[in-house]
Amino acid sequence: MKRMIFLFTLSLLVHSCSNSEEIVNTELPIVTTDEITNISFTTATIKGNVAQNGGSTITSRGFCWNTSPNPTISNFKTSDGNGIGIFTTNLTGLAENTTYYIRAYSTNNIGTAYGNELSFTTDENMYFPPNDATTWETKTIASLGWNQNNVQDLLNYLETKNSKGFIILQNGKIVMEYYFNGHTSTSPWYWASAGKTLTTTLTGIAEQEGLLNRTDKVSDYLGTGWTSASLTKENLITCENLLSMSSGLDDSLGDDVSPANLQYVADAGTRWAYHNVYVKLQDVVAAASGQTWDTYFNTKLKTPIGMTGTWIPNGDLSVYWSTTRSMARFGLLALNKGNWNGTQILNTNFFNDATTTSQTINLAYGYLWWLNGKSSYHLPQTQLQFSGELIPNGPDDMYMALGKNDQKIYVSPSKKLVIIRMGDSADGSNFALSDFDNVLWEKISAVIN
Repeated sequence: MKRMIFLFTLSLLVHSCSNSEEIVNTELPIVTTDEITNISFTTATIKGNVAQNGGSTITSRGFCWNTSPNPTISNFKTSDGNGIGIFTTNLTGLAENTTYYIRAYSTNNIGTAYGNELSFTTDENMYFPPNDATTWETKTIASLGWNQNNVQDLLNYLETKNSKGFIILQNGKIVMEYYFNGHTSTSPWYWASAGKTLTTTLTGIAEQEGLLNRTDKVSDYLGTGWTSASLTKENLITCENLLSMSSGLDDSLGDDVSPANLQYVADAGTRWAYHNVYVKLQDVVAAASGQTWDTYFNTKLKTPIGMTGTWIPNGDLSVYWSTTRSMARFGLLALNKGNWNGTQILNTNFFNDATTTSQTINLAYGYLWWLNGKSSYHLPQTQLQFSGELIPNGPDDMYMALGKNDQKIYVSPSKKLVIIRMGDSADGSNFALSDFDNVLWEKISAVIN
């Protein structure tokens, strides 16, 4: 009898242990999908972690993904070894501008467990409109997740503020294009001082071709006596001083850039002043290239990026006129740091210099480009320094070509945006900047954010 009780008890113990093992082995692994990094046009890096094996050996692990939610191993998948711990993989061959859903997975002898789902969207290749056509691809506001409800408020503001043309490009494609007050897509309008950046670009191209050096004296190309300053003071003025508005010449004497009107106030590089003497760079480029300014401009910039337009004399100055789309083409070149559809029109190093603070006085000024996101700035026709950034409502990384009566080219690399505004002055006549910029960006931000 005792023997029978012992065997019965032993049988219960063995059976209990067996059941205990079965309970352990019925657990699936615990796996997480941790992060997605290095997203490009066709690739991404994914990180996951098998935290627990569920009581049995992990035979496989990896990531599964698809263009719809809740992917499984029956969709696309990777195989990234076995065992517990952190693992990563590099996905390749993805489609550009496509949203993918991804989960880590882990398999043991019970089955496959899935981690939390993450999603990402691959980058989109930059679009460039054809040079020989009027076609320009578009995007919808809805496709970007922008706020359609705030578009009309922006358009009403633009029309009320005497705008004529307005374009928003995102990654090169047109998202918004509107014309007001009798203006059309084929109507030319003046760039005013926004066109200064065209002069910057041609100066950089001439330098990369070895025709000039921005650190050279202006008199090396124009000869002495191009100002009324003494020879010693005149020879302090370099091409870079003209690019950075630090010539030291008197800015209070108007637009006349004849020698008699270019008078010494301070040594070059010691004073920032918004001055139309920059236009002498066009003479420098013409002298260095042995071509007229128009010919060099058309050959090196206008034709290569498919712009239309022309330079029209205005006293001692020459003002560029074009359609709003042609201004947008130049903005797109600027967004891509001098590259147009794979061709480097202007070298990246020069462009980076042009859109970086060019002197220590006005932090918000590069080479004839205005810069947002700086701690202080100066305005035209004043020697006062103002604290804060130029356009608080605009992106900090934005650089701008700004012209009289509110001609605008805004470029934001972080948002892949180019925004163009042409028209009459929004409020009153102004040299470049106005309160209009900040209010306009309040309206734009309400749409794009």
